[in-house]
Amino acid sequence: MDIIVVPIMAALEGIGSALAAIGVPYSLGFAIIIFTLLIKLLTAPLNAKQIKSSKAVQELQPKLQELQKKYKDNKEELAKRQMELYKEAGVNPLGGCLPTLIQFPIWIGLYQALYRLAQSGKLAEGFLWIPSLAEPKNSGWLLQNPANWDLAYVGAYIVLPILTVITQILLQKMMTPKDADPQTSSINQAMMLMPLMFGFFAIQVPSGLSLYWVTMNIFSMVQQYLMTGWGGLAPKKKAEPTQKPKETAKAEPAPKPKEAAKTEPAPAAPRPAASPKKGQVTRARKRKR
Repeated sequence: MDIIVVPIMAALEGIGSALAAIGVPYSLGFAIIIFTLLIKLLTAPLNAKQIKSSKAVQELQPKLQELQKKYKDNKEELAKRQMELYKEAGVNPLGGCLPTLIQFPIWIGLYQALYRLAQSGKLAEGFLWIPSLAEPKNSGWLLQNPANWDLAYVGAYIVLPILTVITQILLQKMMTPKDADPQTSSINQAMMLMPLMFGFFAIQVPSGLSLYWVTMNIFSMVQQYLMTGWGGLAPKKKAEPTQKPKETAKAEPAPKPKEAAKTEPAPAAPRPAASPKKGQVTRARKRKR
């Protein structure tokens, strides 16, 4: 293990000494932050591959669900078809585990390095509100009768464990797709126990290690946001209310035809002149004579 621990100790002491030489306060605490950033940059390509792999697997979920329904009674054929689907899509379902596996030795090495620095007294330096990065050494300061708490000590050392839990939860939420299928959702709910485990570890290890975890979580959140956005932290869009069918305009009654103007009775045809009587005709003839 010394092959990992010794270089980490040398890196932390070297960065801390350089910062102290230029007058930076809390040099060892900032050395841990800078060291964390360097580790994040070195593992960035692997982390990017992990994020892309997880996203690709999520996009294949509809097809995987179809295969599960189709071959639910034939496990061997189902496994074969799933591997063929992964191969066609160029996805390695285990690709997301590699960055995590690589970082485990770093966590262990950093813990050992900080423990040795604490034993040598080099980690007794404080950081911001934290009296000493070498404390706490166990969980007895918190897991006891609250009446016996040293409130000043608890107030100083409880902040980083709380930040560890919060940042871990936020990171896992960002890594969770918004529209995850039921199986994925149940797995993600089970994974929510991880932040609590990290929080439990954080109350019994040196604050320097908790500072590393919080810093790593924040850098990971930034990388996750740049690649996939807010993920599960993004607010869900409200379902648009179904539009009611537009009411058909009531047909207006057809206008009543205008009453035909009352036609005035046509003027009566003039009566033919009455034919002269016989007596009148004979008188007229006599006058002509």
